[in-house]
Amino acid sequence: MRALFAFAAVLALAAHAQTAPAPFPPGNTQDTFFGTVVGDPYRALEDIGNPDVVAWAKSQGDYARGTLDSLPGYAALRKRVVELDESAAAVVFTVRLDAKGDLYFTRRTAQENTYKLYRRDASGAETLLVDPDDWQKDTGKPHAINYFAPSPDGTLVAYGISAAGSEDASLYVMDIATRKLIGEPIDRARFPQVSWRPDGRSFVYMRLQERKPGMPATEKYQNSRVWLHEVGRPASADVAVAGMDVSPRMAVRRADLPFVAIVPGSRYAVAAVENGVQREVALYTVPVASLGKPDAPWTRICDFADKVVRWAVHGEDIYLLTYRDSPRFSIIRTRLGAPDLAQATTVVPASDRVLTNFAAAKDALYIEVRDGNVKRLMRRPWGAPAAQAVAVPVEGGVDIMATRHELDGAVVALAGWTRARQIYAVNRAGKVSNTSLQPLGAFDAPEGFVTTEVKVKSHDGAMVPLSITHRADVKLDGSSPTLLYGYGAYGITEEPRYNATRLAWLERGGVYAVANVRGSSVYGYDWYKAGYKATKPNTWKDFIACAEYLIEQKYTTSERLGILGGSAGGILVGRAMTERPDLFAAVVPAVGALDMVRMETTANGIPNIPEFGTVTKEDEFRALLAMSSYHHVKEGVAYPAVMLLHGVNDTRVDYWHSSKMAARLLAATTSGKPVLLNLDYDAGHGVGSTKVQRQRETADYFAFLLWQTGHPDFQRH
Repeated sequence: MRALFAFAAVLALAAHAQTAPAPFPPGNTQDTFFGTVVGDPYRALEDIGNPDVVAWAKSQGDYARGTLDSLPGYAALRKRVVELDESAAAVVFTVRLDAKGDLYFTRRTAQENTYKLYRRDASGAETLLVDPDDWQKDTGKPHAINYFAPSPDGTLVAYGISAAGSEDASLYVMDIATRKLIGEPIDRARFPQVSWRPDGRSFVYMRLQERKPGMPATEKYQNSRVWLHEVGRPASADVAVAGMDVSPRMAVRRADLPFVAIVPGSRYAVAAVENGVQREVALYTVPVASLGKPDAPWTRICDFADKVVRWAVHGEDIYLLTYRDSPRFSIIRTRLGAPDLAQATTVVPASDRVLTNFAAAKDALYIEVRDGNVKRLMRRPWGAPAAQAVAVPVEGGVDIMATRHELDGAVVALAGWTRARQIYAVNRAGKVSNTSLQPLGAFDAPEGFVTTEVKVKSHDGAMVPLSITHRADVKLDGSSPTLLYGYGAYGITEEPRYNATRLAWLERGGVYAVANVRGSSVYGYDWYKAGYKATKPNTWKDFIACAEYLIEQKYTTSERLGILGGSAGGILVGRAMTERPDLFAAVVPAVGALDMVRMETTANGIPNIPEFGTVTKEDEFRALLAMSSYHHVKEGVAYPAVMLLHGVNDTRVDYWHSSKMAARLLAATTSGKPVLLNLDYDAGHGVGSTKVQRQRETADYFAFLLWQTGHPDFQRH
């Protein structure tokens, strides 16, 4: 069998898009859950170290690459994507502040391939601090900065570096003045949430447990701990601060993820205990001076049942974002020295608008508020009776990027459906000014395009927000290639955002539509929970309703309609396709979660049980089976064209989700349309992908969709 697969790979390379690789032979693996037999004919593809599996996946990846590269319009489209993507002088991603007000940010110029870490001081002078290309020179693999945290005084910076899209970062500490590293890197620091103590020479961070030989992958995110680290000392000398069995005063289960934050200006630290991806959080507090001591007097602020999802500290008070009074949330306040939710004061009451996020600064509490599908910024000065709206120059999406408790104001990002993100500063008077951190490129605010906001009636009468963008001269005659995008999980809402590369689709007459299906929180907590576990079918039924609307209103036809969804959005597009294969011309699941029955056998499956469920409970098993696209592929059905995009180093959704789905579709479909498994061996879930990788991926899915929706420039004659 190994020789057969190797021969198929050679054929695919030699003949490019003309000769398809050999199919993967199905097995007869079956599992029984609560009396239900579940077939899994391609279980063997989960063994990604097996030479036969490696050879088959490589042959499929090579075939997909050859097919796309040989499309008549591909080269021109790729060139256009590059031109659009590099039209802005630079792109800024993450921004942080130190106590002096110096800005720290990751930026990639048009000529660079990766984001680098810089500091800008009060005079405007910029200093390059960290360049991940230094690691690539040594290893030959692309590296990325995953996170960074400057010390309060700006003398040190802690940051994480990972390789090839894996996100498995090691934690480094640098002396900013000399750019020299201090001590040895700390491994297993994937998302440590570094929080500095006031001395600027020590910090707390969360570290994953060490996996001993023979430990299963599912142990990766279990038994994590928070440690107190003194800069310059080895990690072996770190003191445990929080975690399972660290303190009898803090309830931390094996699968919980603990984090600790030290807030400037407060005598108290706060521990957040998170149950994987669950939105609700348990919070504890302790005097900062007691951190790391065996008898630290941790006091509970709230538990998971108290409906708290976010928090912020100002002095001796903690502010909590909660849905206890309304699914659209309110903000309440209690004392850190004697927390009591029953006596907590409401400082921002619930309303028709949805409170989504907030952050504390020296002068005020800054709050993100969703009004329909538009986000607005509010500001509540300390001691003021109510929050007031902040007038911003761009209506659409608002994101708070950075605040400091020692500094007035906030750094925020503003964007719209046809305007790229720029970064603004809000001062203590509530006035907004452009920081000039993010330059506006030649294609970042294009004219001649319109966005229409509509609400679509779903199968049960729920009204689903749909945002539709296209050229102003597009005729509603059903002739437009249309891309419908959605996600619908974790309460994540698709807000107005724009990237210049989208023009590569729009300028060809394409329609770009975004659906906020249930599972998002566009209308608050209830909307989120209506697309969760047993109610998950609402997500793809909402999506199907939006697709039907686009056809009914003559934006497009089923022959010209493509759908795209990534990660948990793979459930959305996969199940929309398997339920209504007649409705779509093409489907693109990117790093998609497609076999949900087997999800919890993976490292990241355990933290995702709160969102999707576990096969160990009957009701949740049935919900998982219902949302598992792989298990709903049927023999003899004419499926649309499918391209499955995946980074082989993905640690969030193992790439075998895509390879198993590809194998099953290839064996089942009767349409004769392509099923491509498009793999990137130097990428993961997308976090840390280089500029070139992102450009290639964008060109790939636009080209595939234009090909399959009949655009004349992409047809072989």
